[in-house]
Amino acid sequence: MFSLKEILVTFQQRIEELTFPVGPVHLYDSIRYFLEAGGKRVRPALCLLGNQLFDDIQEDAFQAGIAIELFHNYSLVHDDIMDSAPLRRGRPTVHMKYNLSVALLAGDVLLINAFSYIHQVQHIRQNAVRVLFSNTTIQVCDGQQMDLNLADSVLTRVSYADYLEMITMKTAVLLAAGLQIGAMIGGANKKSQELLYTFGKYLGIAFQLQDDYLDTFGDPALTGKQAGGDIMENKKTALLVKAMEMGSPVQQRSLEQTIGNNDADKVSRTTQLFQDTGADRWLLAEIAHYTALASDCLTTIDVPDYRKAPLIELIDMLLVRKY
Repeated sequence: MFSLKEILVTFQQRIEELTFPVGPVHLYDSIRYFLEAGGKRVRPALCLLGNQLFDDIQEDAFQAGIAIELFHNYSLVHDDIMDSAPLRRGRPTVHMKYNLSVALLAGDVLLINAFSYIHQVQHIRQNAVRVLFSNTTIQVCDGQQMDLNLADSVLTRVSYADYLEMITMKTAVLLAAGLQIGAMIGGANKKSQELLYTFGKYLGIAFQLQDDYLDTFGDPALTGKQAGGDIMENKKTALLVKAMEMGSPVQQRSLEQTIGNNDADKVSRTTQLFQDTGADRWLLAEIAHYTALASDCLTTIDVPDYRKAPLIELIDMLLVRKY
């Protein structure tokens, strides 16, 4: 049985062993450039941990994990384009280093390769694995469109419930699917699969809420992103939506005025309003709430506690992370 650290190291080695053609020039260079930047590799690790929760890790779980990671990276390349993001993991985004056309093609190739790897899964449940993976990729795209719809909506008409639905689709379902796919490969029964999926969904929500918090209150040297990037892009994050819901009429007007311009002090003024309304403290409590829900699901799964230890370690890592 492997620890979380061993799983992360082993999977990173597998990613580094991936090979792509030398040309056409720029296309595959850009893919290597993006993958070499690293990342937390949380999603494929969850697939491997889902397998290990019920049985020794099988090669099929690595194939599925690679598929999940390549799909995730595809979504990041395209998200960066839609968000006009200048940095990812502390380096210029693909569309900034190369150009928009190259970035679009790089994302497409990553997506196609993701489906190629999921079709390499040979487990007896391969059809169920492929269906879950395919459905999840569609849900993630649905979530991205929800995000775009929220961006076009007037802030006062966006509720936290709207935001929660969006991050569930855009972020949480991929973590949940990774766990369930791993559990399928590990031989888990239907009830355990469903519990693990729900665990992953709650964990994914907490994970995205933590990202929202770190975008504003994290250290750019650790996050690899510009401080307040979401604020500058006027993204409807949990902080922004909840600050509007919790704020007094005066604070609400100030918030609308602040996000409606691009003054040099926009980030600092908005951050202060997040603190004045208590949205920052609320968000930390919300992260803890969903983490507790996830933990309850994991406790219910009928396997020995020692098999759950790496997943519990992952929960702790996501709760206290600074990047």
